[in-house]
Amino acid sequence: MADHSDPSGVPDLSISAGALHFSARWEPLAPGTIEAVRRLLPMGERLIHVRWSGEATWIPLGDRELGVGFENQTSHPAPGEILVYTGSASEREILLLYGACDCSIRCGQLVGIHIASVLPDACVTY
Repeated sequence: MADHSDPSGVPDLSISAGALHFSARWEPLAPGTIEAVRRLLPMGERLIHVRWSGEATWIPLGDRELGVGFENQTSHPAPGEILVYTGSASEREILLLYGACDCSIRCGQLVGIHIASVLPDACVTY
């Protein structure tokens, strides 16, 4: 993942996973979380398929404390949304959805912060 904001202030996020390359638009309703995630970029982490939530992949953040509260949170994200879980009930993570997903762990529901959305028709293979 890498931040490619242009001088006009239009922020974009570039994501590559193997042969897949696509772009996402930052979500304006989560400015504090986005700023915290931007400080982590570029990232070269491995995507892991979720265990309990559905059709999504995640990037573990381990014990990285982002120092943000809740903004633009959801438990029922849509395909193409990118969320950050900053809480303490489970490991902190970035969640990339490709299908139906429910933010949860074995013991219950979680909320993630919607930070970006994949742009339509943005997936390109090389």
